[in-house]
Amino acid sequence: MPSTNLTFSDRATHRAWLASQAALPAGFRVGTTRFDFVPREAPKPAKMTLTLIALDRPTPDFAAMFTKNAFPGAPILVGRKRLNDPTLGAIIVNNKISNVCAPGGVETAERVCAETARLLGLGPTQVLPSSTGVIGWSLPADAILAALPQAVSALAGGSILPAAEGIVTTDLYPKIRRAEVGGGSIVGIAKGAGMIEPNLATMLVYLLTDLAVPRGELRALLAKAIDASFNAISIDSDTSTSDTVALISSGRVPCEDFGAFERALHTVCRDLAEDVVRNGEGVRHVIRVSVSNAASPLLARALGKAVVNAPLFKCAVAGNDPNVGRLVQAIGKHIGAFAPKTDLSKLRASMGGVEIFAHGVFQLDPAKEAALVAHLRGAELYASAPPTKEGVFSAPIDFPPHERCVELAIDVGNGAASATVLGGDLTHEYVSENADYRS
Repeated sequence: MPSTNLTFSDRATHRAWLASQAALPAGFRVGTTRFDFVPREAPKPAKMTLTLIALDRPTPDFAAMFTKNAFPGAPILVGRKRLNDPTLGAIIVNNKISNVCAPGGVETAERVCAETARLLGLGPTQVLPSSTGVIGWSLPADAILAALPQAVSALAGGSILPAAEGIVTTDLYPKIRRAEVGGGSIVGIAKGAGMIEPNLATMLVYLLTDLAVPRGELRALLAKAIDASFNAISIDSDTSTSDTVALISSGRVPCEDFGAFERALHTVCRDLAEDVVRNGEGVRHVIRVSVSNAASPLLARALGKAVVNAPLFKCAVAGNDPNVGRLVQAIGKHIGAFAPKTDLSKLRASMGGVEIFAHGVFQLDPAKEAALVAHLRGAELYASAPPTKEGVFSAPIDFPPHERCVELAIDVGNGAASATVLGGDLTHEYVSENADYRS
């Protein structure tokens, strides 16, 4: 469950809250710049934003985890090497193009890092690159290098909000979460809206802290936090080639309680993960599946993901239709394929606290149907208007009005393992967004 239950009446209210969460930890600055360019593969005007996150001094205490996609982007290949370097001083991020399997992609990423390092007085290996956007296109290296001085000159402390805004692509709004720990803080930003089934979504996450936590502990704690948060969400079951989650400590504040730091890190990651789902492409309902009493943690999580990735059930949720037969079908499909010996005689399922299945049969009546519809409508982020005569659907709103979810509980009844998975519905807007993504 989220650490908060926030509601926002409009974009301005949400932006004011983001600003209230955006104070940078000590030892960090951010800067952005935006420029026009023409992609070589699709020669028409486009815009790219560079986002620079810089430390006041390089730190040995940094961690990162990357996609498990077998076709990783060039920044992932470079980033994996950076994990073996002694210190890190900056992260340079571009949106619009992901630099995946593009000719000379690694060389271009290293060239951008080298110029960023020169401008900051760092060594080339002290800069971590990140790219997000269209897969297969080449980075406009010369245009990026020409714009880098503006990003450097824009560096400032105070707020991480410019960086949260700069890294977005199809996101409708920036995402920021923070937690206070002792005399320090953890502040995280994320981008991601589609192509999200993290297996460490396109998903980029940067977590900054001024608490002094050594490299070894940071890396172990990040792996645990990711497993419980970003690895437990799915928008569309597609694992991006560019997933990156980085955690960097400036070491400016002594950390007197590693347990408190771990709890705060889990909170920030969990809340950002839910923000990513809530801002998923075309998502009108966030679906939270709580699986309990499964035979293993692996089965519990896989079953949750099977439900949030079931196309027919996702469509039903999008239409506020409590077609729970599609839910039970998705459960049975996964169990039949991957755990066929599972005894389902004790399985129980509910939606919004209303029991819909038990003892091998549905538990439905008109009053329950009405309650299920009300639950779905109450979790809707915005209502979709009918398409225009030209086939254009209503635009999603650019702020999250609430943090309610479609709540599903599945008690398998034959073990002690549990998992919670978050996903979204499947809407006309998702299809339109991805049909027109490059155009």
